[in-house]
Amino acid sequence: MMLVEETSVPPGALPVAQFRDHLRLGSGFADDALQDDLLERHLRAALAAVEARTGKILIARGFVWTLAGWRDFGRQALPVAPIRSVTEVRLLDRHGAASVVDPSRYRLEPDGQRPRLVSAGLHLPLVPMGGSVEITFEAGYGASFDDLPPDLGQAVLTLAAHFYENRGSAPGEDGIPFTVSLLIDRYRTVRLFGEGGR
Repeated sequence: MMLVEETSVPPGALPVAQFRDHLRLGSGFADDALQDDLLERHLRAALAAVEARTGKILIARGFVWTLAGWRDFGRQALPVAPIRSVTEVRLLDRHGAASVVDPSRYRLEPDGQRPRLVSAGLHLPLVPMGGSVEITFEAGYGASFDDLPPDLGQAVLTLAAHFYENRGSAPGEDGIPFTVSLLIDRYRTVRLFGEGGR
C-alpha cells in the first residue's frame, strides 16, 4: 500500500499572521514579515505531525492510494479521514495498463474515523492478478485553517510554537507536548482485533 499526496497545502491556507500573534512576536514594524518563511515551515511541520498522529487530514488536498488488493471484497476502509470525495478508482493490470471503474459500482461511506469505499453490488471490482488498484480522493476538513475543529487548530498552533521555541534543541530531546496530546487524543483512530481494513 502506498499513499501519495498529489497536492500540497497552499501557503495562503496557513495562518502565519495568527501564529505570529500566538507567539506574541512584535508587530507594527517594517520587518514584521521577516520570519514568515520560518513560521510557515514550523506550521507545516506541526500540521504533518498532527496528521500523522491522528490519521486525519487537516487542510484539504488530493491523494492517490495504491493497493495490491481489497482487504474485504465488499468494502475497503480508506487510510485517512475525513474524505470529502472519491474522484476516481482505477484498476491496473500487471503491465500498468489502467481502466477506470464506473462510479456507479461503488460509493463513499463517510465516517469520522474510518471512511470506506463500499460496493454498490455484491463486491468491489476485481483487481487483476499481479495488478493493483488506485483510489484518487480529496481529504481534509476544509480549504483553510479556519475550517478545522477548534481543538485541532489549537493543537497545531501549540505544536508549531513548541517547534519554534525549541528549534535549537538536540533531536529527540523533547517529545510532543502533553497539551497537544490532550487536544488530539479523541481524533486518534483505535484499531481493535486487527480490523483496521474494515
